[in-house]
Amino acid sequence: MVQTNTIVFGWNRPVPGREMMAAELFGQAVTYYEKLKTTGKIESWEPVFLERHGGDMNGFFIIKGTHVQIDTLVSNDEFRELVMRADHQLEGIGVIQAFTGSQAVTDLMQLYTKTIPPKS
Repeated sequence: MVQTNTIVFGWNRPVPGREMMAAELFGQAVTYYEKLKTTGKIESWEPVFLERHGGDMNGFFIIKGTHVQIDTLVSNDEFRELVMRADHQLEGIGVIQAFTGSQAVTDLMQLYTKTIPPKS
């Protein structure tokens, strides 16, 4: 059974007039994710900023861990509060659980191809 092992926490841009609040929240998120890594509650995290491209996602955090670590994190009140604060300060936020790693992708592709209906 393939299980999620990653969170992609993405955003578009700060709500106009809340740019400094969004920047402070970013710093708090960095501190929080580093604490999670140091205490072994996640395996790793990484911030990503995108070049201007005309789309509605301008950056994201990739947070990796075991399936249990990810499930525990998304159920944690401190994480939920961070998401709620981001929702007040950023446009277009999204928290998406994901699958990473070659084995997970291979397993998912095998499952996908198994479900393709036969040609009639």
